[in-house]
Amino acid sequence: MKHSIIIAPLLAVLICTTSCRSLQPTHSAERDVFAMDTFMTMKAYGDGSESALAAAEKRIRELETELSVTDKNSDISRINMANGADVKVSQDTVRLVEAGKTYWQETAGALDISIYPVLAEWGFTTGEYRVPDEATIARLLENVNAGAVKVGDETVRIPVDSMIDLGALAKGYTGDEIMDLFRGNGVTSALISLGGNVQAFGTRPDGSDWRVGIKDPFTPDENMCVVSIADKAVVTSGNYERYFTADDGKTYCHIIDPADGYPADNGLVSVTIIGSEGLQCDALSTALFVMGTDKAQTYLNEHTFVDAVLVTDDARILYTEGLAGKLEIMSDMPSEVIARD
Repeated sequence: MKHSIIIAPLLAVLICTTSCRSLQPTHSAERDVFAMDTFMTMKAYGDGSESALAAAEKRIRELETELSVTDKNSDISRINMANGADVKVSQDTVRLVEAGKTYWQETAGALDISIYPVLAEWGFTTGEYRVPDEATIARLLENVNAGAVKVGDETVRIPVDSMIDLGALAKGYTGDEIMDLFRGNGVTSALISLGGNVQAFGTRPDGSDWRVGIKDPFTPDENMCVVSIADKAVVTSGNYERYFTADDGKTYCHIIDPADGYPADNGLVSVTIIGSEGLQCDALSTALFVMGTDKAQTYLNEHTFVDAVLVTDDARILYTEGLAGKLEIMSDMPSEVIARD
């Protein structure tokens, strides 16, 4: 079976107008890192910017070592290979697994950290893409249940034949950890991009909001809108980020719906979440994508602590009313506000 794959560029990027070039704070520093299978960029301003970015890179490397699903020495690999036994892990892993269980419950299973064996069967972990047969998917789904994952003060245990992956949480958590480092290291302003996760520390040095572009899922080389933020995270999940086209002519994306074991196809092609916590935004961008258009809007109506931009497969932009005055739409797609009670 022959397949093709396209990996889209970063889902969200900094929009830098001419005024960006005129900003000349006393100290600034930049650092590029390749980690967690993605390119990361960080820019910080303030007297402690250089040391803060050095500490941030060290923290990124530490988390990658703990959380990688492919490194056989990581916490996650040791959990997956433990044959149902308790595994002593770092506090980062404990916190993230607990978060995964919480979001699994809060999203009615739309986010499930135990979906990894199904994801692997589709070939998204190896690049050997294929459409599994229904019997194989059904068998694997028998062991997909984040509620069966047990977390202690220092340990994690999963059932035999289960596997977990924290990929839907790790970059968001990493962003939050970097923000904490900035607070304690003399940084006055900063912006980081961890692949599709953008997070701002404060405002730009001149006191204005950062402007972050959100890609058009139908033409990913272009931005469809720009959101203005300060002390916020912007995280996008889309069906164009990683996908393949099979011999049946159908395109399959890497975001798996735990309800049926197939790539999510519920009416949405892109979900961007804007909020104060990177971990929360990361988790919800995936969960709402899986939920689909109607359930995602219902969730956003009931949970007003985040804002969102949704793009439907029939080319409509839906956004929460909290973004009024913060969102500049440049696309010709029709747009409407998601009303909240």
